[in-house]
Amino acid sequence: MLAGHRTWIFENEPVIISTGTVGGPMEADGNIPEAFDILHDDIWMNQSSFEKAQRTMMEEACQAAIKNSVIQKEQVQFFISGDLINQITPSSFAAKTLDLPYFGLFSACATSMEGLALAAFLINGNGADYILSGTASHNAATEKQFRYPTEYGGQKPPTAQWTVTGAGCGLVAKAGVGPKVTSATIGKVVDMGVKDPFNMGGAMAPAAVDTIEAHLRERNVDASFYDLIITGDLGQVGREVSLDMLQKKHIEVTEENYKDCGLTIYREDQPVFSGASGTASSAVGAYGHFIQLLKKKELNRILVVATGALHSPLSVQQKDSIPCIAHAVSIEAGSDVL
Repeated sequence: MLAGHRTWIFENEPVIISTGTVGGPMEADGNIPEAFDILHDDIWMNQSSFEKAQRTMMEEACQAAIKNSVIQKEQVQFFISGDLINQITPSSFAAKTLDLPYFGLFSACATSMEGLALAAFLINGNGADYILSGTASHNAATEKQFRYPTEYGGQKPPTAQWTVTGAGCGLVAKAGVGPKVTSATIGKVVDMGVKDPFNMGGAMAPAAVDTIEAHLRERNVDASFYDLIITGDLGQVGREVSLDMLQKKHIEVTEENYKDCGLTIYREDQPVFSGASGTASSAVGAYGHFIQLLKKKELNRILVVATGALHSPLSVQQKDSIPCIAHAVSIEAGSDVL
Protein backbone atom coordinates (compact mmCIF):
# COMPACT_ATOMS: atom_id res chain seq x y z
CA MET A 1 0.00 0.00 0.00
CA LEU A 2 2.93 2.36 0.70
CA ALA A 3 4.89 3.27 -2.42
CA GLY A 4 8.14 5.04 -1.67
CA HIS A 5 8.19 7.35 1.32
CA ARG A 6 4.91 9.30 1.14
CA THR A 7 2.52 7.76 -1.41
CA TRP A 8 -0.39 5.45 -0.64
CA ILE A 9 -1.73 3.06 -3.28
CA PHE A 10 -5.38 2.21 -2.67
CA GLU A 11 -5.64 -1.36 -3.92
CA ASN A 12 -9.31 -1.60 -2.94
CA GLU A 13 -10.10 1.55 -4.94
CA PRO A 14 -12.56 3.51 -2.76
CA VAL A 15 -15.31 5.17 -4.78
CA ILE A 16 -16.64 8.73 -4.72
CA ILE A 17 -20.30 7.77 -5.01
CA SER A 18 -21.65 11.33 -4.85
CA THR A 19 -20.66 14.95 -4.34
CA GLY A 20 -22.26 18.15 -3.09
CA THR A 21 -21.24 21.70 -3.95
CA VAL A 22 -22.48 25.14 -2.90
CA GLY A 23 -21.54 28.61 -4.13
CA GLY A 24 -22.29 32.30 -3.67
CA PRO A 25 -23.15 35.15 -6.07
CA MET A 26 -19.66 35.50 -7.58
CA GLU A 27 -19.53 31.77 -8.22
CA ALA A 28 -23.00 31.82 -9.79
CA ASP A 29 -21.74 34.50 -12.18
CA GLY A 30 -18.51 32.59 -12.84
CA ASN A 31 -17.24 30.18 -15.43
CA ILE A 32 -18.79 26.93 -14.14
CA PRO A 33 -22.18 27.68 -12.49
CA GLU A 34 -23.41 24.26 -13.60
CA ALA A 35 -20.88 22.66 -11.22
CA PHE A 36 -22.91 23.70 -8.15
CA ASP A 37 -25.86 21.93 -6.55
CA ILE A 38 -26.88 25.08 -4.68
CA LEU A 39 -26.14 28.72 -5.51
CA HIS A 40 -26.90 31.62 -3.15
CA ASP A 41 -27.68 35.11 -4.42
CA ASP A 42 -26.60 36.82 -1.17
CA ILE A 43 -23.31 36.34 0.70
CA TRP A 44 -25.11 36.58 4.07
CA MET A 45 -27.27 33.52 3.31
CA ASN A 46 -29.86 34.62 5.89
CA GLN A 47 -27.24 34.42 8.66
CA SER A 48 -26.03 37.03 11.15
CA SER A 49 -22.34 36.65 10.27
CA PHE A 50 -20.15 35.52 7.39
CA GLU A 51 -18.73 32.73 9.52
CA LYS A 52 -22.24 31.37 10.08
CA ALA A 53 -22.89 31.64 6.35
CA GLN A 54 -19.79 29.51 5.75
CA ARG A 55 -21.10 26.96 8.23
CA THR A 56 -24.41 26.90 6.35
CA MET A 57 -22.64 26.14 3.07
CA MET A 58 -20.70 23.27 4.63
CA GLU A 59 -23.88 21.76 6.00
CA GLU A 60 -25.66 22.20 2.65
CA ALA A 61 -22.81 20.59 0.68
CA CYS A 62 -22.82 17.54 2.96
CA GLN A 63 -26.59 17.26 2.81
CA ALA A 64 -26.48 17.54 -0.99
CA ALA A 65 -23.87 14.78 -1.23
CA ILE A 66 -26.06 12.48 0.85
CA LYS A 67 -29.15 13.41 -1.14
CA ASN A 68 -27.30 12.69 -4.39
CA SER A 69 -26.28 9.23 -3.13
CA VAL A 70 -28.14 5.95 -2.65
CA ILE A 71 -27.60 5.83 1.13
CA GLN A 72 -29.00 7.47 4.23
CA LYS A 73 -27.08 9.80 6.54
CA GLU A 74 -27.17 7.19 9.30
CA GLN A 75 -24.94 4.93 7.19
CA VAL A 76 -22.08 7.47 7.15
CA GLN A 77 -19.46 6.61 9.78
CA PHE A 78 -17.19 9.67 9.72
CA PHE A 79 -17.08 13.31 8.68
CA ILE A 80 -13.67 14.79 7.78
CA SER A 81 -13.47 18.55 7.37
CA GLY A 82 -11.51 21.70 8.08
CA ASP A 83 -11.33 25.34 7.00
CA LEU A 84 -9.48 28.61 7.52
CA ILE A 85 -11.56 30.30 10.20
CA ASN A 86 -10.63 30.54 13.90
CA GLN A 87 -9.65 26.99 14.82
CA ILE A 88 -11.90 25.51 12.08
CA THR A 89 -15.04 26.69 13.88
CA PRO A 90 -17.42 26.52 10.87
CA SER A 91 -16.42 22.89 10.24
CA SER A 92 -16.86 21.98 13.90
CA PHE A 93 -20.32 23.54 14.09
CA ALA A 94 -21.30 21.79 10.87
CA ALA A 95 -20.16 18.53 12.45
CA LYS A 96 -22.48 19.26 15.36
CA THR A 97 -25.42 19.68 12.98
CA LEU A 98 -24.52 16.55 10.99
CA ASP A 99 -24.17 14.57 14.22
CA LEU A 100 -21.41 12.35 12.82
CA PRO A 101 -18.07 11.20 14.31
CA TYR A 102 -15.68 13.94 13.24
CA PHE A 103 -12.06 14.41 12.22
CA GLY A 104 -11.17 18.12 12.20
CA LEU A 105 -8.26 19.06 9.94
CA PHE A 106 -6.22 22.15 9.23
CA SER A 107 -4.13 22.17 6.11
CA ALA A 108 -5.35 25.58 4.89
CA CYS A 109 -6.36 25.38 1.22
CA ALA A 110 -4.87 21.88 0.95
CA THR A 111 -7.52 20.55 3.35
CA SER A 112 -9.82 19.19 0.63
CA MET A 113 -7.35 16.62 -0.68
CA GLU A 114 -5.93 15.87 2.76
CA GLY A 115 -9.45 14.93 3.79
CA LEU A 116 -10.05 12.86 0.66
CA ALA A 117 -6.71 11.05 1.09
CA LEU A 118 -7.52 10.16 4.70
CA ALA A 119 -11.06 9.06 3.80
CA ALA A 120 -9.70 6.78 1.08
CA PHE A 121 -7.03 5.44 3.45
CA LEU A 122 -9.61 4.55 6.11
CA ILE A 123 -11.97 2.91 3.65
CA ASN A 124 -9.19 1.08 1.81
CA GLY A 125 -8.12 -0.42 5.15
CA ASN A 126 -11.69 -1.44 6.09
CA GLY A 127 -11.90 1.29 8.71
CA ALA A 128 -15.24 2.51 7.37
CA ASP A 129 -17.85 1.92 4.68
CA TYR A 130 -18.90 5.55 4.08
CA ILE A 131 -17.11 8.82 4.85
CA LEU A 132 -18.07 12.42 4.09
CA SER A 133 -15.08 14.65 3.36
CA GLY A 134 -15.15 18.30 2.41
CA THR A 135 -14.44 21.91 3.22
CA ALA A 136 -15.82 25.43 2.83
CA SER A 137 -14.62 29.02 2.67
CA HIS A 138 -16.25 32.45 2.57
CA ASN A 139 -14.68 35.46 0.91
CA ALA A 140 -15.75 38.04 3.49
CA ALA A 141 -14.90 35.84 6.50
CA THR A 142 -11.43 35.04 5.15
CA GLU A 143 -10.68 38.64 4.16
CA LYS A 144 -11.65 39.81 7.65
CA GLN A 145 -9.37 37.30 9.37
CA PHE A 146 -6.33 37.16 7.11
CA ARG A 147 -6.24 40.55 5.40
CA TYR A 148 -8.65 43.51 5.83
CA PRO A 149 -12.45 43.55 6.13
CA THR A 150 -13.93 44.25 2.71
CA GLU A 151 -15.68 47.41 3.96
CA TYR A 152 -12.24 48.97 4.49
CA GLY A 153 -11.83 49.13 0.72
CA GLY A 154 -8.16 48.22 0.94
CA GLN A 155 -6.24 48.19 -2.32
CA LYS A 156 -4.70 44.91 -3.48
CA PRO A 157 -1.79 44.11 -5.78
CA PRO A 158 -2.20 42.00 -8.95
CA THR A 159 -0.74 38.97 -7.14
CA ALA A 160 -3.71 38.88 -4.73
CA GLN A 161 -6.47 36.28 -5.11
CA TRP A 162 -10.22 36.12 -4.48
CA THR A 163 -11.34 33.66 -1.80
CA VAL A 164 -14.12 31.40 -3.06
CA THR A 165 -17.45 31.62 -1.26
CA GLY A 166 -18.47 28.00 -1.46
CA ALA A 167 -18.27 24.45 -0.16
CA GLY A 168 -17.47 21.09 -1.70
CA CYS A 169 -17.99 17.62 -0.28
CA GLY A 170 -17.46 14.06 -1.49
CA LEU A 171 -19.09 10.90 -0.16
CA VAL A 172 -16.47 8.15 -0.30
CA ALA A 173 -17.54 4.51 -0.14
CA LYS A 174 -16.05 1.02 -0.07
CA ALA A 175 -18.04 0.11 -3.19
CA GLY A 176 -20.47 1.74 -5.56
CA VAL A 177 -20.79 3.64 -8.82
CA GLY A 178 -18.53 6.61 -9.42
CA PRO A 179 -14.92 7.75 -9.84
CA LYS A 180 -12.38 5.72 -7.87
CA VAL A 181 -9.58 7.05 -5.68
CA THR A 182 -6.43 5.17 -6.64
CA SER A 183 -3.55 6.84 -4.76
CA ALA A 184 -2.48 9.81 -2.67
CA THR A 185 0.81 11.56 -1.98
CA ILE A 186 1.09 13.43 1.31
CA GLY A 187 2.87 16.77 1.13
CA LYS A 188 5.78 18.12 3.13
CA VAL A 189 5.95 21.67 4.48
CA VAL A 190 7.94 23.81 2.06
CA ASP A 191 8.99 27.35 3.00
CA MET A 192 10.90 29.45 0.48
CA GLY A 193 10.90 32.56 2.65
CA VAL A 194 7.97 34.40 1.02
CA LYS A 195 6.39 36.82 3.52
CA ASP A 196 3.80 38.61 1.39
CA PRO A 197 0.26 37.46 2.33
CA PHE A 198 -0.96 38.94 -0.96
CA ASN A 199 1.16 36.49 -2.97
CA MET A 200 -0.22 33.11 -1.94
CA GLY A 201 0.25 31.59 -5.40
CA GLY A 202 3.95 32.37 -5.47
CA ALA A 203 4.39 31.07 -1.93
CA MET A 204 2.56 27.78 -2.58
CA ALA A 205 4.02 26.95 -6.00
CA PRO A 206 7.19 25.21 -4.64
CA ALA A 207 5.06 22.96 -2.40
CA ALA A 208 2.94 21.93 -5.39
CA VAL A 209 6.05 21.11 -7.40
CA ASP A 210 7.56 19.12 -4.53
CA THR A 211 4.45 16.95 -4.19
CA ILE A 212 3.96 16.45 -7.94
CA GLU A 213 7.60 15.42 -8.31
CA ALA A 214 7.34 12.96 -5.40
CA HIS A 215 4.06 11.50 -6.67
CA LEU A 216 5.34 10.84 -10.18
CA ARG A 217 8.59 9.37 -8.87
CA GLU A 218 7.00 7.11 -6.27
CA ARG A 219 4.31 5.89 -8.64
CA ASN A 220 6.93 5.48 -11.38
CA VAL A 221 4.89 7.34 -13.98
CA ASP A 222 5.39 10.53 -15.95
CA ALA A 223 3.02 13.46 -16.20
CA SER A 224 1.38 12.11 -19.36
CA PHE A 225 -0.05 9.27 -17.24
CA TYR A 226 -2.76 11.78 -16.24
CA ASP A 227 -5.20 13.48 -18.56
CA LEU A 228 -4.93 16.51 -16.29
CA ILE A 229 -2.83 17.57 -13.32
CA ILE A 230 -4.99 20.03 -11.41
CA THR A 231 -3.72 22.39 -8.72
CA GLY A 232 -6.02 23.87 -6.09
CA ASP A 233 -5.52 27.62 -6.03
CA LEU A 234 -2.17 28.69 -7.38
CA GLY A 235 -3.84 31.28 -9.59
CA GLN A 236 -2.10 32.88 -12.54
CA VAL A 237 1.10 33.80 -10.68
CA GLY A 238 1.55 30.48 -8.90
CA ARG A 239 0.70 28.46 -11.99
CA GLU A 240 3.39 30.21 -14.04
CA VAL A 241 5.97 29.83 -11.25
CA SER A 242 5.20 26.13 -10.78
CA LEU A 243 5.24 25.40 -14.52
CA ASP A 244 8.67 27.00 -14.78
CA MET A 245 9.93 24.97 -11.79
CA LEU A 246 8.54 21.71 -13.22
CA GLN A 247 10.23 22.33 -16.54
CA LYS A 248 13.56 23.02 -14.81
CA LYS A 249 13.18 19.65 -13.09
CA HIS A 250 12.56 18.06 -16.52
CA ILE A 251 8.99 17.12 -15.62
CA GLU A 252 7.14 17.38 -18.91
CA VAL A 253 3.85 19.02 -17.95
CA THR A 254 2.21 20.88 -20.81
CA GLU A 255 0.05 23.97 -20.38
CA GLU A 256 -2.86 22.03 -21.88
CA ASN A 257 -2.87 19.28 -19.24
CA TYR A 258 -1.95 21.52 -16.28
CA LYS A 259 -5.06 23.19 -14.87
CA ASP A 260 -5.79 25.22 -11.75
CA CYS A 261 -9.12 25.35 -9.93
CA GLY A 262 -8.35 28.97 -9.10
CA LEU A 263 -8.37 29.78 -12.83
CA THR A 264 -11.35 27.55 -13.63
CA ILE A 265 -14.06 28.85 -11.30
CA TYR A 266 -14.26 32.48 -12.43
CA ARG A 267 -14.45 34.22 -15.79
CA GLU A 268 -11.41 36.16 -16.95
CA ASP A 269 -13.32 39.44 -16.77
CA GLN A 270 -14.33 39.02 -13.12
CA PRO A 271 -12.35 41.15 -10.61
CA VAL A 272 -10.49 38.24 -8.98
CA PHE A 273 -6.93 39.50 -9.52
CA SER A 274 -4.64 36.45 -10.00
CA GLY A 275 -7.53 33.97 -9.61
CA ALA A 276 -9.48 32.12 -6.94
CA SER A 277 -8.18 30.91 -3.59
CA GLY A 278 -9.59 29.52 -0.36
CA THR A 279 -10.24 26.02 0.92
CA ALA A 280 -13.33 25.79 -1.28
CA SER A 281 -11.36 26.50 -4.46
CA SER A 282 -10.02 22.96 -4.87
CA ALA A 283 -13.13 21.46 -3.26
CA VAL A 284 -15.68 22.95 -5.66
CA GLY A 285 -13.27 22.70 -8.59
CA ALA A 286 -12.63 19.01 -8.02
CA TYR A 287 -15.99 17.82 -6.69
CA GLY A 288 -18.14 20.14 -8.78
CA HIS A 289 -16.34 20.31 -12.11
CA PHE A 290 -13.49 17.89 -12.77
CA ILE A 291 -15.07 14.82 -11.15
CA GLN A 292 -18.16 15.46 -13.26
CA LEU A 293 -15.93 15.28 -16.35
CA LEU A 294 -14.72 11.88 -15.11
CA LYS A 295 -18.32 10.76 -14.70
CA LYS A 296 -19.09 11.86 -18.27
CA LYS A 297 -15.98 9.95 -19.47
CA GLU A 298 -14.56 13.18 -20.91
CA LEU A 299 -11.55 12.48 -18.68
CA ASN A 300 -10.14 9.13 -17.60
CA ARG A 301 -7.52 9.93 -14.98
CA ILE A 302 -6.69 13.12 -13.02
CA LEU A 303 -4.28 14.15 -10.26
CA VAL A 304 -5.68 16.83 -7.94
CA VAL A 305 -2.98 18.72 -6.03
CA ALA A 306 -4.52 20.98 -3.39
CA THR A 307 -2.15 23.65 -2.10
CA GLY A 308 -2.23 25.42 1.26
CA ALA A 309 -0.47 28.34 2.94
CA LEU A 310 -0.03 27.46 6.61
CA HIS A 311 0.33 30.98 7.96
CA SER A 312 -1.90 32.79 10.43
CA PRO A 313 -2.67 36.44 11.20
CA LEU A 314 -0.31 36.19 14.17
CA SER A 315 2.58 34.72 12.18
CA VAL A 316 2.21 37.47 9.55
CA GLN A 317 2.16 40.17 12.24
CA GLN A 318 5.33 38.68 13.70
CA LYS A 319 6.99 38.89 10.26
CA ASP A 320 7.34 35.12 9.82
CA SER A 321 7.61 33.57 6.37
CA ILE A 322 4.75 31.51 4.96
CA PRO A 323 5.15 27.71 5.19
CA CYS A 324 3.16 25.87 2.53
CA ILE A 325 2.00 22.33 1.75
CA ALA A 326 0.34 20.38 -1.05
CA HIS A 327 -1.49 17.05 -0.97
CA ALA A 328 -2.16 15.07 -4.16
CA VAL A 329 -4.91 12.54 -4.86
CA SER A 330 -5.30 10.55 -8.09
CA ILE A 331 -8.86 9.89 -9.23
CA GLU A 332 -9.93 7.70 -12.15
CA ALA A 333 -13.20 7.21 -14.00
CA GLY A 334 -15.06 4.28 -12.51
CA SER A 335 -17.61 1.81 -13.76
CA ASP A 336 -21.17 2.93 -14.49
CA VAL A 337 -22.52 -0.27 -12.91
CA LEU A 338 -21.82 -2.24 -9.76
